[in-house]
Amino acid sequence: MRAITYTQPGGPDVLQLVERDTPQPGPGEVLVRLAFSGVNPTDWKSRSTAQPGPGGQVPDQDGAGTVEAVGQGVDPVLVGERVWIWEAAWQRPHGTAAEYTVVPARQTVLLGPDASFELGAALGIPFLTAHRCLTVADSLPDRLSPGSLTGRTVLVQGGAGAVGNAAIQLARWADATVITTVSTPAKAQLAAAAGASHIVDYRTQDVVAEVRKIAAHGVDAIVEVAPAANAAIDAQVIAAHGAVAIYANDGGDEVTIPVRSQMAPNARWQFVLVYTEPARAKEIAVSDVDAAVLDRAVRVGEDAGLPLHVFPLADTAAAHRAVADGVTGKVLVDVTA
Repeated sequence: MRAITYTQPGGPDVLQLVERDTPQPGPGEVLVRLAFSGVNPTDWKSRSTAQPGPGGQVPDQDGAGTVEAVGQGVDPVLVGERVWIWEAAWQRPHGTAAEYTVVPARQTVLLGPDASFELGAALGIPFLTAHRCLTVADSLPDRLSPGSLTGRTVLVQGGAGAVGNAAIQLARWADATVITTVSTPAKAQLAAAAGASHIVDYRTQDVVAEVRKIAAHGVDAIVEVAPAANAAIDAQVIAAHGAVAIYANDGGDEVTIPVRSQMAPNARWQFVLVYTEPARAKEIAVSDVDAAVLDRAVRVGEDAGLPLHVFPLADTAAAHRAVADGVTGKVLVDVTA
């Protein structure tokens, strides 16, 4: 099979297109013939710093394709099913930047007949991260479903990014009022397409004042991409028993939080890394995201506020470079091209 591998950490140039044996599923595993691989920031960051195993590493965590074979203990009825994959390369050598990958059966989710492989490859890290961010507050339910966030308000800092887009779509599916911040009119259009209820341009508007106009008592959840830049804003708009969920460090590694002002509302400042979140929380997230897909509530593409940038397998290095450079939208690798 064709696969992208790297044998030492480094820049995108360490990624090489090679021919290697198709992996075989062991007990509890499935072999998936991939259609698309999704590229996320953690993919290029781990490629840059993590030492691969002796046989080399196939990068990328997310993907979508068709189950080709199953290992011992897995129901053979899965063969031929369309699935999306999460965390294929987490502590495993077989990522999704290849024609085939092997993963534990529990890390494949039925895609259903209507959802595209492009959508499936875009789900994993962004949507599971967004789910965690939307459910960690004490004042919010730990599950998302239609109506579960009725009467609640969510602030998504940076609504044009992949996680921001996922948070908007999931929160609107759950009937929350969604406020999001953006930096340009073009990104405002993307956030509107995703379904944001209110959009604030943080370069030209007072975010605190605008949020307070919409949510006088504050917001229940903040999905935060740039805590170093936004902590002072977040502290002023968080509602009683709300949570600031920090999933990235755009703009700086250190954050200063005003302690006393956060004590009165019993605010929670929660750090989020999808790979190491509690197992039960991840299980719930996978189930809820699956339900949203089957409900046709989440989408990808320009009309969903998430432009797609598709690269052929041989150009996976360029795909990684695009994500590292901060391209707006979702980067996919067409494994069949």
